[in-house]
Amino acid sequence: MRICSIASGSSGNCIYVGAGDKHFLIDAGITCKRIVEALTSINVSANDICAMFVTHEHSDHIASVGAMARKYHIPIYTTTETYYAMLHGKTNIGNIDSSLFHPVCDGEVINFDNVMVTPFAISHDAANPVAYTFSDGYKTIGMAADLGIYDSNTIVNLSGCDCLYLESNHDKSMLMVGVYPFYLKQRVAGEHGHLSNDQCAELIKAVYNENLKTVLLGHISRENNLYDLAYESMRCYLTELYGSEEAIPEIIVARHDCMTKLVEV
Repeated sequence: MRICSIASGSSGNCIYVGAGDKHFLIDAGITCKRIVEALTSINVSANDICAMFVTHEHSDHIASVGAMARKYHIPIYTTTETYYAMLHGKTNIGNIDSSLFHPVCDGEVINFDNVMVTPFAISHDAANPVAYTFSDGYKTIGMAADLGIYDSNTIVNLSGCDCLYLESNHDKSMLMVGVYPFYLKQRVAGEHGHLSNDQCAELIKAVYNENLKTVLLGHISRENNLYDLAYESMRCYLTELYGSEEAIPEIIVARHDCMTKLVEV
């Protein structure tokens, strides 16, 4: 199985996941041009994308969902509430052939020729947001971002993963002393906002397993965090958890302005 972050952050999010000859996008919050160029760089054609899995309807996750679906006839998988919010919200996806929409529900597995995709509910200020895991029966990739808190359902779904893409949005101190107005600070740090570096580390501890080989840190705030700070926070935490730095999983920081490498698990 393969994963790379094409873009990650409040300016736009898009992740590629591949398993054998199956290719998927999670969100499409950047331009079609940038998505297609990124896919081409890893030898994947946009015409080969089996499905787009949408987490929620905020603009940094859906900006090009409609355009990608129309141009390449890509099916859209998301919750019914998210779909209607995309159609009728402030940022909408335009006219879409309704046959391209496929509803997903918390815990109900979607099977693509033995690639199993499992959506699970998360806490965020959106219509009915979900995160996803992808498994080929041998390896599992889990991803969870844009969640203010995690719960037992999050832990159950992310336990046993070989690779994790997790939100490490903000440093609590930087957020509190930063330029955001107070209401926005409350929103980011609240139960329907975003995970901090510390919360991301705590979630890693909760789902820790010996199979975990790679952790991608995503949705890092450019105002309330630093790429190096998110990395060092996770490195220090995992070193303490695993007992030595040599034993820890690989840590990769997903940026807003460039792709990560293609990770294979």
